[in-house]
Order: sequence, then structure tokens, then C-alpha cells
Amino acid sequence: GPRGRVKSLGLVFEDESKGCYSSGETVAGHVLLEAAEPVALRGLRLEAQGRATSAWGPSAGARVCIGGGSPAASSEVEYLNLRLSLLEAPAGEGVTLLQPGKHEFPFRFQLPSEPLATSFTGKYGSIQYCVRAVLERPQVPDQSVRRELQVVSHVDVNTPPLLTPMLKTQEKMVGCWLFTSGPVSLSVKIERKGYCNGEAIPIYAEIENCSSRLVVPKAAIFQTQTYLASGKTKTVRHMVANVRGNHIGSGSTDTWNGKMLKIPPVTPSILDCCIIRVDYSLAVYIHIPGAKRLMLELPLVIGTIPYSGFGRRNSSVASQFSMDMCWLALALPEQPEAPPNYADVVSEEEFSRHVPPYPQPSDCDGEACYSMFACIQEFRFQPPPLYSEVDPHPGDAQ
Repeated sequence: GPRGRVKSLGLVFEDESKGCYSSGETVAGHVLLEAAEPVALRGLRLEAQGRATSAWGPSAGARVCIGGGSPAASSEVEYLNLRLSLLEAPAGEGVTLLQPGKHEFPFRFQLPSEPLATSFTGKYGSIQYCVRAVLERPQVPDQSVRRELQVVSHVDVNTPPLLTPMLKTQEKMVGCWLFTSGPVSLSVKIERKGYCNGEAIPIYAEIENCSSRLVVPKAAIFQTQTYLASGKTKTVRHMVANVRGNHIGSGSTDTWNGKMLKIPPVTPSILDCCIIRVDYSLAVYIHIPGAKRLMLELPLVIGTIPYSGFGRRNSSVASQFSMDMCWLALALPEQPEAPPNYADVVSEEEFSRHVPPYPQPSDCDGEACYSMFACIQEFRFQPPPLYSEVDPHPGDAQ
């Protein structure tokens, strides 16, 4: 090949398994260069850049539109702009000669301690960070290699504002004022405002259908992207997850006693960027044939540091079920009673003669139904002591 040919130029991070970085953390790695023969260089530099951009219009990203159209709306915020010299030519010479073979140039820099917005790419803008190595050569165009740097701004869902339960109630009359068929009412509650990817949100809802129509309750998680550029605003709204309930006939009611809606892998909430914002909400709505749907919307924050309070589900069984704490409070007394004596315990044969078996639910609507919880509401005693081969009441046995 031609004299001074660079066979390869690469950039690797010290910890390639590290998925993302946060403000104040150190980024380290190597620039790898392989020369097929001696290469003349002016220098090798490393650039780290990060910015948020928001733009739309006939020529998005440009301040001036050619052709007489209106200028595109555009805004930019810079979060990171760093330049490091990894190799410099000796003073007065201007050029250094790199011998053939493989060469490694280590680098290390620290991200700013100020908050850095989470990496994101949307329809009208993006928040991007990158590391770029640039090889400066005389009489030859610069050669470069670029790597994306994923950055996350951590959101802890254990803060008091995100642990607050959310509750809303609304009622809607169905039909015109002369031909109303009755109201449909909806009450919705969730345990807290903050959740993380992979968690399931237990939804507690009461639906009362006093209309003459068959209604269907549904729930969904919506992502709302808001872009600000040149004083103008663009909004994009997506549904990222949903769940459906049973049909509710006229004059009937339905209760969601912790209906689960799982959060898919989504971008965490972005609340600290002045030109791009990503919000989430939980919408519970009722589809009413021939009428506008009744909807309640509760704000959500998708965080990065998971919930670690009392309700955290650690066991394999508890991770599959969400216990309604209100229902559990009715099932168990505030002051647990002492266990009964063995002599007072009724045998299973006597119990089966007087108490009919518990019926199995007819329709679970896609949710898990397990008979292991069928009798928990009737259990009002602590468990009896461990079995012992020594009879505590020998007289009664005789």
C-alpha cells in the first residue's frame, strides 16, 4: 500500500461490560493503532462530547432555511466538551514518526460532577454522548474513530415524593341530557408514584356501571416526550404497555384488587433537561360504546434505583403475587390470637362434613389464579406449634 498507511484505528473502554456512566464517574480506555509501515503524525487527540439537541421544520438542525421557507426550530444544550492530547510531535518538528506495528494509547478522564441528562433518542431530538479519537496527519485527511457513551441520570424511587400513594375518582353520565342511561364511576389507586423497569404496578380500582351499556375497563402506561426549540413545543405520546379487564354489564360492578401491569424496558424519566423531557403516566380508562371513554391518569416516574422498602418482594412466591394490603388487613386481626390447643382443633373429616369446599374462580381474565390463597381469608390464628411425638394431653387421649 501507499507509504504511511494506517492499517486500523480503534477505541476500547477499560470496562466494556459497563453499560452506562453517571456524572462524576471516570471513563478510561485505550486507543489502538496498527501501522503497516512508518506513519508520519502531527498528533493523536481524544475528544469527549455530550449535548442535547431539539429541532424540527423544513431544515431541522439548521438556523437558516435555504429556499425561502421559514427557519427550523432548533435548540441545543451542551453537557460535555473535553479534549485530551494522547500524542504530540516534538516541539519545533511538527511531525513525529510512528513505527510499524501495534500501538496502544491509554486515556482517562472524569465526567463533570454537574447532573448529566440521560442518553435518549426521540423523534424531534436526542441527548447523546460520545468519545472520539482523531489522528492528525500531514497532507492527509484526519482519520478518526467514534464510540457512543451511554449516560444515565439516576432517579431513586425511595424518595418521599415518589413513595406517595396516588388516588383519583371520577364519574361520567352516559348519553345526552334527554336520554341519559346512568353514570359510570371509576376510582383508581396505586401504592406509589415511582417504579423501575421490570417492576409490575399493582392497580387497585373500583368500577360501577349504572348505565344501560356494556363497558370494558383497561389500563395502559403512556410515555410523553416533550421537545422545546426556539420557544416552540412539540409533544409525542406513546403507549408502552397495557392490560384489559372483564366486561362489566349494566348495573354491575368490578374490582381490581391489585391487577398487575408490568413495565417494559423503557428510558427512565428525564426531568432535568431544559429542552427534552420524558414523562410517564398510568391511565385507567373505561371504553363505553357510543360515548367518550372515561379516563383517569396518574403520573408515574420511572427511576433507576429500585424500591427497597417493606413491600419489596424478595421471595420467589412473593415476586409472582401482589398482596392487597387493605384486603390482608381484613383477613388478619391487628392483635394475633394465641393458637388453640390440639384438643380444640377440629379434624379434617369433621370440617369437611360441615363446610362446603371453596369454589374455584370461573374467570381469571389472564391473571394468575392459585388455590393456595383460597383459604387465607378464613385463617385468623397463628400457626400451631411444631409437631411433637410426646402427647401434651395424655389424659384426653385415653
